[in-house]
Amino acid sequence: MSTLSDSTTARVDVARDVAPVVRATSTAIAHPSRIVVDDVEKAYGEHRVLDGIHLNIEPGQFTVLLGPSGSGKSTLLRCVGGLEKIDDGHIRFGEQTMNSAKVHVAPERRNVSMVFQDFALWPHMSIFDNVAFSLHKPGVAKDERRRAVGEILERVGLADFATRYPSTLSGGQQQRVSLARALVGAPAMILFDEPLSSLDAHLRERLRIEIADLTREAGSSVLYITHDQVEAFALADVIGVLNEGELVQVASPEEIYRNPATPFVARFTGVAGELDGDVVRRESDGRVLVRCADGLVHARLSGATSQSDPRVRVFVRAAPLRISAADAEARAEHSCLAGRVVDAAFRGRGYEHVIELDGGERLLGVFSEERWNRHENITLHVPGDACIAFARE
Repeated sequence: MSTLSDSTTARVDVARDVAPVVRATSTAIAHPSRIVVDDVEKAYGEHRVLDGIHLNIEPGQFTVLLGPSGSGKSTLLRCVGGLEKIDDGHIRFGEQTMNSAKVHVAPERRNVSMVFQDFALWPHMSIFDNVAFSLHKPGVAKDERRRAVGEILERVGLADFATRYPSTLSGGQQQRVSLARALVGAPAMILFDEPLSSLDAHLRERLRIEIADLTREAGSSVLYITHDQVEAFALADVIGVLNEGELVQVASPEEIYRNPATPFVARFTGVAGELDGDVVRRESDGRVLVRCADGLVHARLSGATSQSDPRVRVFVRAAPLRISAADAEARAEHSCLAGRVVDAAFRGRGYEHVIELDGGERLLGVFSEERWNRHENITLHVPGDACIAFARE
C-alpha cells in the first residue's frame, strides 16, 4: 500500500468529509437551494480574513470568487463547505442555517462536494473505487453504484481507466477523476478550490470547458475560486471580487469588465496601463473627456468626481486599442495618442505589443494581427470603451 504524506493525508481526510453523496440525515439538502452568505466574519487571531461578506448564490448558478492570494477566497469557500467555522454572521442553504456564531453543521450533512487543486485521491484505490467511495452507504445497491460510476467515468472520458491507480494517470486525468467523484452523487453544490492552477495551459483550457459543461448539465450550484481573471470570465455566471477580506464587487463578468466598481477591480481584471489626467468636459451619455499628458481621451466615468478637483486616473483596457502608422494629423484628434513600439511578442493569432507613449507611460498587451517593429513610431487609437476613469486617489 502506498504511504501518504501528512499534507496528502489531510487533503484526503477533507475529501472524505465533503463526499458528494451525504448520509441520510434530516438536515441534508436534497436539491440545490439558494445559498445566502450574510455579514460573515472570520479571523485568525488578530488577522481578519473575512470582513462582513454578503453573497447570494442562486440554485444552479456558477459563482466564481476572484482575488489575489490572501484575499480570503479560500477561507470563504471552506466556510461554505463546513470546513471552517465563522465568528459572526450566517450562512444558509435555503431556510437551513449552516453556519453562525452558535451553529455549525458538519460538512457531510450539507450535500456538497469539493474538487481540490492537488486532486486528493486515495493512492491505494483504483479509479473506480475512488469515484465510488462515497456511494458505499446504506440504500445504494451494488448494481446502482456500479452503474453510476460507470456512467460518470464514461462522461469524463475515463471509462477505460477504471481499474488503474492514480499514480499511473497524468495530472489532467487525475483532475478528471476528482471531477467525476464530485459529480457522481449529483450534489446540491460543488466547491472548486483552484482546480486548474497546477495544470499546463492546454490542459487548463480543456478542463475548464469540461467543468463548465458537466456542472451545468448536472444542475448543481457551483462556488469556484481562482486568481485568474481569464478563467473567471470564461466560467462564471456571477463573479465576486475579493480584496483583503472584503467582497468589493459582485456582478456578471461583462459588468465587472465594463464597469469595475473600484480601481482595484479594474487593475485585477486586466488593464494595459494607467494615465493621469483632468476632466475637461462631461458628455451627455455619462462619459468624460480627459486631458492626459499625451492628449485627449474619452472615458467611462466610474464613481463621482468633484467639480472643484477634476483629477482622474484613466484605466485603459488592452482589447479595444488599435495601432496604426504614425500620423501627425491623427494625433490631433481625440483618443489618438502618439507613441513608439518597445516590444512585440508573437501570440499565434497575432502580436502583443508594448507601447511607450510620448509622455512616458507604457501600455502593455496591445494586440495587432501585424507585427510592428521595435522603436517604430506609431499612432495608438484609444476608443472610449477602452477607458474607465476614477477620481484620482
